[in-house]
Amino acid sequence: MILSMGTQLLALVASVHAHGYLTVPMSRTGLNAQAGKDTCPECQILEPVTAWPDLDSARVGRSGPCGYNARVGVDYNQPGAVWGSNTVAEYQPGDILSVQWCVDNNGDHGGMFAYRICQDQDLVDKFLTPGYLPTEAEKQAAEDCFEKGTLPCTDVNGQTCDYSADCSPDQACWRNDWFTCKGFNDAKCRGIDNAPLNSCYTSIAGGYTVTKKIRIPNYVSNHTLLSFKWNSFQTPQIYLSCADIRISGSVGTTPNPPTTPTTSKSASVPTSTSVTGCSTPVAQVAVTFNTKVKTIYGQSIKIVGSVAQFGKWDVASAPVLSASKYTDANPQWTGTFTLPVGTAIEYKFVKVESNGAVSWESGSNRAYTVPSGCSSEASVSGEWK
Repeated sequence: MILSMGTQLLALVASVHAHGYLTVPMSRTGLNAQAGKDTCPECQILEPVTAWPDLDSARVGRSGPCGYNARVGVDYNQPGAVWGSNTVAEYQPGDILSVQWCVDNNGDHGGMFAYRICQDQDLVDKFLTPGYLPTEAEKQAAEDCFEKGTLPCTDVNGQTCDYSADCSPDQACWRNDWFTCKGFNDAKCRGIDNAPLNSCYTSIAGGYTVTKKIRIPNYVSNHTLLSFKWNSFQTPQIYLSCADIRISGSVGTTPNPPTTPTTSKSASVPTSTSVTGCSTPVAQVAVTFNTKVKTIYGQSIKIVGSVAQFGKWDVASAPVLSASKYTDANPQWTGTFTLPVGTAIEYKFVKVESNGAVSWESGSNRAYTVPSGCSSEASVSGEWK
């Protein structure tokens, strides 16, 4: 039997164990998976392409900068029922934030990854228009724009920006503006966070987080896209996904420098801080929430609460915390969320089993009010109750 080219490609997609997608801020892919409509969010693959060593040469075709998942037949380059109409996070020009993607335990292919923002609003708007599917030419034009808008690792002071162990100085991939998975073999992507299995969701073999920091460019938009791109070293595959975000503020302001998190406070006590003598108070704060709780293989911890970033009390929509700092002696789960100053939040931590069963903390809701002042970062910690 002779298979058509399209059938061969679909067969290839179905046969390969996979892979990875953007989770912080939550991508369109992740939102659809949370809604139960994408049964394999990590299977969003652009293949077969030349992904290495020239990281920018592959044409995106049907995949586009937001990805097409052939496994479930969903094109994320246009708004859907549960994604694309609203933004999932808000930032300001110059903000430094933690971003995260989830890689499947059976698909750690090594390689390099990047986060990008296209500053051509007219072009991006084509991916925000309900009922409109961008053409392949428009998808490629957007991809070219996202490549120009790569948010380099080197833009964050103090962040280590390595050259890939899989490259040599004479190759195009010898660059430290992208993040690298520290070489191929022995779970080198996992080695970035050293997160335990199932610290994030994948449908095939369980996932683990990969976290880095980026700086938002000096650009504003009521609705734009943050695109994630992972070039696999082992396989001729590229993974693409995007998140709908808002960048508020004024162009031309001085970017916010990295700051040291404030002293942790008890999460059970409402906290509000006012700083006097502050010439430029921040509008939003990157708040890191920590909890210490012992978990076993297959369990994960979510933070669920009264604001949209915490799912508005919907566990299915609530974010999974990272176990990148988890040890037996210090079983810490953590997550960083950008929130407007003065926001009063009620929340709880929940434990999710591998079969989806949920256990809530005991006692009353935790409460926290995002502090105001000059600092763009804060943290709050609490033991599991």
